[in-house]
Amino acid sequence: MRILHILNHVQEIGNGIVNVAVDLACLQSQSGHDVAIASAGGEYEGLLMRKGVKHFHLNQKRSPLNLLRAVQGYQQIIASFQPDIVHAHMMTGIVLARTLKVSADYTIVSTVHNEFQRSAILMGLADRVIAVSQAVADSMARRGVPKSKLRVVSNGTLDSHRRKSVKEYTPACLHHPAIVTVAGLYTRKGISGLIEAFALVNQVFPDVHLYIVGNGPDREKFIQQARQKGGYINNHIHFEGFQSEPQKYMLAADIFVLASHKDPSPLVIPEAREAGCAIIATNVDGIPEALDYGEAGILIEPKNPQVLAEALTDLLTSPEKLQDWRRKAQQNLERLQVQRVNTETMQIYAELLAGTRDLSGKLGVI
Repeated sequence: MRILHILNHVQEIGNGIVNVAVDLACLQSQSGHDVAIASAGGEYEGLLMRKGVKHFHLNQKRSPLNLLRAVQGYQQIIASFQPDIVHAHMMTGIVLARTLKVSADYTIVSTVHNEFQRSAILMGLADRVIAVSQAVADSMARRGVPKSKLRVVSNGTLDSHRRKSVKEYTPACLHHPAIVTVAGLYTRKGISGLIEAFALVNQVFPDVHLYIVGNGPDREKFIQQARQKGGYINNHIHFEGFQSEPQKYMLAADIFVLASHKDPSPLVIPEAREAGCAIIATNVDGIPEALDYGEAGILIEPKNPQVLAEALTDLLTSPEKLQDWRRKAQQNLERLQVQRVNTETMQIYAELLAGTRDLSGKLGVI
């Protein structure tokens, strides 16, 4: 099978969309398929080359002149690679794949990663639409995407070719008790509420520390908020920036928190579970599914710093309860493996192509 993934870039910046697509491409190539990625490039090009994945340069920056070049570049890529499947992970890619499918013989698959964006409805232009959680599938159906097109493939990132085994990481040297979050610094990730909750917890546990791992456009706003809370609350709030190996922080954490207001299917939850964190996360979108609906982590209502502070205080007060949630996080990890994501994705490809060609013997994962 010839599979072309379309992405904006393949930069190693903690972008979950990129990470999912790179994981799929590497596994599909390893299974013997002819796989390529079209993007503006980035640090993952080296990994892709080592795993036998072709990379075509395609800059999809949305300026009139560049879009014209992107159209020409895309047509050249299709003519050269002749894919059976074009798998679009972002909005510009699905528009290119659908509008330029004139005489080319390929089928289009899209994955809805960020359902909360208005442009996500365009992903419904594909022949099959993969939702990264049941919550995303339900939302896309409400927005008008036919249920006959929708398939759910929940995110999983464990055993990815992008990173080492969790056992190979050395835990970061943190002050304890250590509360850790790993998230893009966007308002929707709930960082502001986490800082508010930490200020409350710090009044009861003056030795507690908060480590905020990640970067994003709202970083300065959160730093200013922390300054207003007593100069980073006596140097107990740490903005660590983007870390290429966030597993080091999760391995060292006493408690991992994800306070998102919206989160379709965060990849960090499987990684926090694998690291054995006691997890507190908001009961929104795909987070409950990633935490086995509360069996693997504590679910709380979003946008409520008081409730988050109470949950943190409860765990910090009881070492036994903290250890119990660590144990629960590491159960039932098999379904969070990246190989399961690839297998289910390949089944969707096969479903699409089965009516038009003989796939006998070609899909080793089916």
